[in-house]
Amino acid sequence: MRIVLVGPPGAGKGTQAAFLAKNLSIPHISTGDLFRANISQGTDLGKQAKAYMDAGNLVPDEVTIGMAKDRMAQPDAENGFLLDGFPRNVSQAEALDVALKADDVKLDAVLDLEVPEDEVVKRIAGRRICRKDSSHVFHVTYSKPKQEGVCDVCGGELYQREDDSEDTVRKRLEVYHTQTEPIIDYYRTQGLVVTISALGKVDEVTTRAMDALKGDK
Repeated sequence: MRIVLVGPPGAGKGTQAAFLAKNLSIPHISTGDLFRANISQGTDLGKQAKAYMDAGNLVPDEVTIGMAKDRMAQPDAENGFLLDGFPRNVSQAEALDVALKADDVKLDAVLDLEVPEDEVVKRIAGRRICRKDSSHVFHVTYSKPKQEGVCDVCGGELYQREDDSEDTVRKRLEVYHTQTEPIIDYYRTQGLVVTISALGKVDEVTTRAMDALKGDK
């Protein structure tokens, strides 16, 4: 299957992408991984992306699209892939359509993870990260530490990242609504959108997604 995964910040896209890719035996292709791989390998596209990022600018669509096309052309993606974080706007979606058509393939589904805005804010603004080890993550509601402000694992101080503050989260949601959400309507006209609720436990959402994708097929 060839799938695009969309949803607002805090919808759990990265977590679901990993589980779905494993269940469907297809590679999980995320924008973040594309950038990291190209930059670390010193590819031409990676060098271009790094120059923009170092200058504090957004990486142009054509660079991101080039990275995605190269990744989708690799052998492990021959029978399908799951795109996470790409396309992020309608122009990228149109470019993806052109690239796939050139290879005589097409998308099977666009999986839309739906989460109420207030829940997104609650999920992200409630996160607390350990200063000693950022892999230790807690939540003021869903995964409370035994002692407030103290990491259960190593005793480090727990803090809220600046980009997890409520104001920042709401700004990120505005960007999502303005730039990325329109691709849902774009793909809906092609009959590709499958919308599911991303509320509940991780495995429940994964099962819901798998059932929806099977139904779509």
